[in-house]
Amino acid sequence: MTRTPIAAIKASLTTGPMAVKGFPWLLAGQFTSSVGDMCFAIALPWLVLSSDGGPVLLGSVLACYGISRAAATPLGGVITDRFGARPVMMAADLARFALTAALAVLALTVPPSFPVLAPITLLLGVCSGLFVPASFALLPSFLPGEELTAGNSMSSVVTRLGSLLGPALGGVLITAVGPGPALFADAATFLVSAATLLALRRPETAVAEDPGDEAGRVSFRAVLTRGRFLQVTLVAAVVGNFVYIGASEVALPTLAHRDFGAGGYGTLLAGLSAGLIAGALLARLRVRRLRPAGLLVVLVLVMGVSVALVPFSGGLAGATACITLFSVANGWSGITIMTMLQLWAPRHLLARVMSVMLLAMSGTFPISVAVTGWGVERFGVTAFFPIAGLAMALAVVWAAAQPAFREVSLGDRYTGEPERHAGQAERTRPQVREPETVAHGAYPSPDETAGCDPDEGAGPSRGE
Repeated sequence: MTRTPIAAIKASLTTGPMAVKGFPWLLAGQFTSSVGDMCFAIALPWLVLSSDGGPVLLGSVLACYGISRAAATPLGGVITDRFGARPVMMAADLARFALTAALAVLALTVPPSFPVLAPITLLLGVCSGLFVPASFALLPSFLPGEELTAGNSMSSVVTRLGSLLGPALGGVLITAVGPGPALFADAATFLVSAATLLALRRPETAVAEDPGDEAGRVSFRAVLTRGRFLQVTLVAAVVGNFVYIGASEVALPTLAHRDFGAGGYGTLLAGLSAGLIAGALLARLRVRRLRPAGLLVVLVLVMGVSVALVPFSGGLAGATACITLFSVANGWSGITIMTMLQLWAPRHLLARVMSVMLLAMSGTFPISVAVTGWGVERFGVTAFFPIAGLAMALAVVWAAAQPAFREVSLGDRYTGEPERHAGQAERTRPQVREPETVAHGAYPSPDETAGCDPDEGAGPSRGE
């Protein structure tokens, strides 16, 4: 008997990932965290710019955060694989609570300066770098393999919703009481995040560790040098995110400034965010006639075509439609590839594998924005979008030409053998069940991550 959509929605609230003890609380913590992150993202610049600091101080302080976060991300992978995702995340949350509370006290008592702000933001960046790989390793250790895609999808959706609501709440809070109290509010959200991690419990049906993991016979070096699937994915991620960052951070605002104005730019950003939420929901669909690699090829080609058409789409409405379609495909493909990697990686090396992927996604930021700025200045912003779309298409076509990528299935795991073709990847999947058709995409609820744009990902949001 076919269930109605309402019945499917009700079932999704009590089955799958939602049936795991503490998982709903974890989602609530992620939502609270993402709201707090946006409060911080507004409060810190307002604190600096409202004083005598100016943009130079702001840039210097943010550079301390960004550099320390990038440097700590690989260390976060090592520590997480050694001690577990939840203890690392809780320790990072508690440390950031103390640091953010100290920053709030300083904001109320002393003028902001580099010697005051830099040490705190540097340590906050370290904590964030430790947290992020652990956040991507958490769900695979608590959810059965057949529920991992749905869990990543729900996590991404609540993170995006919090990011949409956070700026409005942060703006109201800062306007009403100032940046100092807003930082206290952000500090409190770290406690909420830590408390929700305590509520999560590993079910008996969670994915068991591979025997090879327990024996410790596979080294991280072997995964990097022999794991052809990981190698191809990293190359495609570097190219894709290089293009995405340049488009979103430089080309899109330049185009909007020329043609649409500030209000039009806000409309484009709204389409970008809405598309990522829709893509995260659609990621729960099981496309039965396509391997995951085939689905990724289709999605990335959609991204390439839609971004190429942005300046030729007939105005703001057309550009917004193209950006939204691009973002839907981006969110869907990001969760798909992250779930594949989470299941593929040896369990005892999962956080390290994810840390490498995160660096591939975000490490291109400074080069991408610099090169895009030069290219837009030299050749014009209109020419950038077709070039970006072509680069995305070529990257995914190259990846699809590699058997280790093209032939992999959801749940295939690395076993220590060089992956010349998919047949050498052990097809020992954690019994990934086919979801019921009626429930596909019905849940109304995580990559830098993650979606998988550079600063988001499918996983707990704190520190993204």
